[in-house]
Amino acid sequence: MFPKSSIWTEKYRPSTFDEIAGQEEVIKRVRSLTESQNIPHFLFAGPAGIGKSTLALTVVKSLFGESWRDNYLELNASDERGIGVIREKVKDFARTKPLSNIPFKVIFLDEADALTRDAQNALRRTMENYSNTCRFILSCNFSSKIIDPIQSRCVLFRFTLLEKKDIAKIIKKIAEGESLEIDDPTIDVLYEASEGDCRRAINLMQSTSSISTKITSQLIETVVASAKPSQIKVALEYALSGDFVNARDKMLEMMLNGGFSGEDIIKAIQKEIWNLPIEPEVKVKLTEKIGEVEFRLIEGSDEFIQLEALLASFILAGQGKYT
Repeated sequence: MFPKSSIWTEKYRPSTFDEIAGQEEVIKRVRSLTESQNIPHFLFAGPAGIGKSTLALTVVKSLFGESWRDNYLELNASDERGIGVIREKVKDFARTKPLSNIPFKVIFLDEADALTRDAQNALRRTMENYSNTCRFILSCNFSSKIIDPIQSRCVLFRFTLLEKKDIAKIIKKIAEGESLEIDDPTIDVLYEASEGDCRRAINLMQSTSSISTKITSQLIETVVASAKPSQIKVALEYALSGDFVNARDKMLEMMLNGGFSGEDIIKAIQKEIWNLPIEPEVKVKLTEKIGEVEFRLIEGSDEFIQLEALLASFILAGQGKYT
């Protein structure tokens, strides 16, 4: 639903280490290495939308200044993931000398965990052969999908989801730059909707601003394609009280009128379950059941039947029979 980049994502992208919100410990270590002007290969690992690409670009701009474009190659490995890309684009760029007083160029491979195993082995050899003229910055969601020989050649930095204060800082900066009105409760809603993903928060804000310059919680909920917690809560309360028919009808109403998939409903239930008035042990067992149902949905099982089975588990939990 949300694009990799939007106008605001690029417009308000930080260009210095001091402007980057969050990830303080990572930035401190990367900045120290960058200032030595002899960086090792970097491996940035963590969820999407938390600043990995921004930090890579900041490193390059700090090293090369105005000539950074001549000494930097960025590739999205999820789009170009085969061995041919490593042998052609990456190798051709790596073998040429840099156009600056820095003795190396920088190649940034975004979503490197999407590279095939053969491509990763070719990348390993390229990193070995051209270490004098090129440094690599690899970005991935899961470092476990990067082969060990590449991991051992990189300094690994693990990123975490941004905190509310970091998202709020970015949102307020954009609101000021775009002459928008947004209050603190709305920022809280925007943060919850983004789940710590800064890019998603910015894209939600940009989408909402096309409706009104005064951004409200109601507008955010209109734009966000997720089931409302209040609707999920009603369905689960029906189930816990033993009213299976109303629980099922409420869930069906959300799917048909809201256009939500079974996976959307499952994710909303998983968030809401911890607010229910049931014992913690039962919540844990129901969470296990939710994971089982989600797996079946991914495997292709009928959405409505699986969700009905999940509601039946909630009814047993409400009656104290779910063990």
